[in-house]
Amino acid sequence: MSRWLWQLRAQLGYWLARRLFHWPAALRQPRLWQWMQGQYGRMANLGDTRAQSFYGHILLFRGQGLGAREEGLRLLRLAANGGDGKAAYQLGVQSLQGDTRQAPDAMQAVRWWEMALAAGHPLAASRLSQLYREGACGLEPDAQTAERYAAMAQHGARSGH
Repeated sequence: MSRWLWQLRAQLGYWLARRLFHWPAALRQPRLWQWMQGQYGRMANLGDTRAQSFYGHILLFRGQGLGAREEGLRLLRLAANGGDGKAAYQLGVQSLQGDTRQAPDAMQAVRWWEMALAAGHPLAASRLSQLYREGACGLEPDAQTAERYAAMAQHGARSGH
């Protein structure tokens, strides 16, 4: 099968799987759900940033086991580096929470939230403001930086972003 035809097939399958995602009855069918996840994974593996973000979020929050969580985080990193603000924001949240294998990392959270802010995520500036206001492990409080991000958050709220 030619590469062009393979990509078209992947895009059509992904489109259909995304439409079925909004039908609760489809999500309760194990074989259909497995097929849908295959479509999400295929499109993510083809490098589609939106598919990486979408499937990364699914694996992170609904995946079963540590392997699904790790794959979700990997896909979110790919999407964030591709310019997806929602993925970058979520990586900041995960960095600040930490897990059993990694301590909370405020500097990493700042890095991800700055990427999310640059991509236009509506909550990134307020989270950065809060983090700089309160400080965290590895990050000293900085009132001036907190105010700068608070002003960005207010400006974004007024302009509807």
